[in-house]
Amino acid sequence: MRALWTAASGMKAQQLNMDNISNNLANVNTTGYKKQRVEFKDLLYENIKKSNLVEGQGSPSNLQIGHGVMTSATSRIFENGNLERTENPTDLALDGAGFFAIQNPNGQNLYTRDGSFKLSVDEDTKKLVTTEGYTVLSADDDEIIIENGQTDLNVDASGKITVKNSDGEFEELGQIKVVQFLNPAGLEATGKNLYKATGASGEEIVLDEEDAETSVYQGFLETSNVQVVDEMIKMITAQRAYEMNSKSIQTADDMMQMANNLRR
Repeated sequence: MRALWTAASGMKAQQLNMDNISNNLANVNTTGYKKQRVEFKDLLYENIKKSNLVEGQGSPSNLQIGHGVMTSATSRIFENGNLERTENPTDLALDGAGFFAIQNPNGQNLYTRDGSFKLSVDEDTKKLVTTEGYTVLSADDDEIIIENGQTDLNVDASGKITVKNSDGEFEELGQIKVVQFLNPAGLEATGKNLYKATGASGEEIVLDEEDAETSVYQGFLETSNVQVVDEMIKMITAQRAYEMNSKSIQTADDMMQMANNLRR
């Protein structure tokens, strides 16, 4: 009976949907987190009877029975989250499309929306890094280093970094590297709020200083774009769909039991 396998595929799909919803809710307070959505596709159809309409005669429609559902993809929604003021000079947030460029100890370039950066002290210099100690890159793909005696770190809306030196004069250190991708949904999440480029996402496109569509805000962090109420509604819908599919299996089992109990 097809109903058993069809309903089982529905239960499996809704279980994965619940796993995704749970992950979104678990990251409701994760800085820069972008929610995911599960996408579904129907499975193959069995053609019991094909349409055969010739000169107005015959059947105008097909007789097809489907074989259930499958999960085809999880798409990440890169809507901007709210900006939360922290007053920390090393906290940065992006308003608009884009990612901060990060380099891990293996020399691999990674990307993030989490701008909760720190200063790593190394003898007479300080370096701008992530929480894990990964290097935050400048537009020239260099480290952002602040010498001892340099104070009043300031980052403007274009990402330009200036500090005040020991003489009281302002000195420009460079510019924060902000990049875009033709298809950000193709980025692969690696954990720790980081993404890496893939063939589907395309190569990074560096945003220059004159790009007015994306702004850098110092002293702010971008919150998660997960809406708890929306996720709760999706969770209830997934639960009801799972329940209905399990009921279909029970009903199909009862029907087969009645058929087996037939007597002449």
